[in-house]
Order: sequence, then C-alpha cells, then structure tokens
Amino acid sequence: MGVLLVIILATFVISLISFVGALTLFLKKQVLDKILLTLVAFSAGALIGGAFLHLMPEAILKTGNNSAAVLNLFLFLLLGFCTFFVLEQFIRWHHCHKTEHTIKPVSYLILVSDAVHNFIDGLVIAASFVISFPIGIATTLAIALHEIPQEIGDFGILVYGGFERKKALLFNFISALTAILGGIVGYVLYFTIESSIVFLLPFAAGNFIYIASSDLIPEIKHKENAKKSVIHFLAFLAGIGLMLGVKFLFA
Repeated sequence: MGVLLVIILATFVISLISFVGALTLFLKKQVLDKILLTLVAFSAGALIGGAFLHLMPEAILKTGNNSAAVLNLFLFLLLGFCTFFVLEQFIRWHHCHKTEHTIKPVSYLILVSDAVHNFIDGLVIAASFVISFPIGIATTLAIALHEIPQEIGDFGILVYGGFERKKALLFNFISALTAILGGIVGYVLYFTIESSIVFLLPFAAGNFIYIASSDLIPEIKHKENAKKSVIHFLAFLAGIGLMLGVKFLFA
C-alpha cells in the first residue's frame, strides 16, 4: 500500500471520529462526564507519550549526532508549543471538553478553529508516515485519542449553541475532513522540502505537549475526590503505556 494511500486512510479515520459526538445523545450527563474525564486523562498521557517516546526520538535519530541540528529540533519543539499558545490566547482557539455552551458565535468559531487544527493534524500525520510507518501509527493513535473527548465537547457546543443535532454532526464532520487535505498537502510538501520535513516532528511534539499540559491536564488535576484523582492518573499512565507499547511493538 502506497504511503499516500496510508496517509489518506489514516486522516479519513481521524475525520470519522467527529461522529463520536453522537454518543452524547444516548448517555446521561453524569455518565458522560465520568467517561469524558477519563478519556481526557488517557489522551493526555497518549499525547505526552507520543511526543517524548516517538516524535522527538525519531527526529533526533534522523538528524544523527549533529549537535546543531539537534538544537534546531528543540527550537522547533518550542516553536510548536509557542505557536499553539499564541493561537489559543490571541485567536481564542480553545479545545473545550465541556458538554454545554450557549453562545452561538462560539459554535462557528469552534468549526473554523477545528478545521485549521485538523488540517495541521493531517500535515503531522503525513510527515510521520513519510519518515517512518511506526511513527505514523503512533502519531495517528495519539491524535485519535485526543480527538475523541474533543469531538464530544465540540458536538455539545454546536448543539447547545443553536445547531440541530444532525446539522451539528454534518458540520463537525465537514470541518474534520480538512485533516485529509492536510495529509495530502503534507505528502506533496515532502517532495518540496524533502529532509526538512523532519522538523515537523518536533513542531508536532510541541503541539502535543501544549495541548496535554494546557488544555487536558488542568481539567483533571483539580479534583477533590481522591479516588477520581487516582483513576485519572492511572488513565494518564495508561495513555503513556499505550505509546510505549506501540514503540516496542514496532521496534
């Protein structure tokens, strides 16, 4: 199977995750909140694990023992982190994992920001598969696990922001399809910048670290219930464990 076909397939699967929001129609709010926070913890661990166990080691491996090149990798990691900080702070890009919202303009903002976010996800997935199939699998898994709680929250925002449920699912899916476009652009970009595409890996790692540390972990760490805190921490470790397992599986 060609690399481009694998990239399109992976990004299409990521796009299909947008329909997970439909689960909110069948679950009670109390049950949804419990599941959602556990998924948030799990996806945070997967993102951290993906960044430190897959993306950065592979990027360093590809640049060899050149200390200047390795320094550039970490500069791109910081650039990725700072880029998403700027996007969130100044463009009000917020990965909301709550299930309620009442302001309709924010619903449109979510659609636009998700479209851009999914396009970048597609770029990252393309770069990962071009460089290494195992890295592509790990990156796709990390993104998919993050997308599940995000899409549930986004669907809730659209519905409570005024969209009909079917329309919310449709528009959410359309915005998710930009991941495929990002994947194709990333693949074509490879033939333009060639070896420089490796710098997309630390950039993506910075993205993963920012989302996990700024958006996901804050939602689960301030819990008065000790039992829930332990469960969420174990889910976080399980996310890291998944990424570690993938690394050993394809070693």
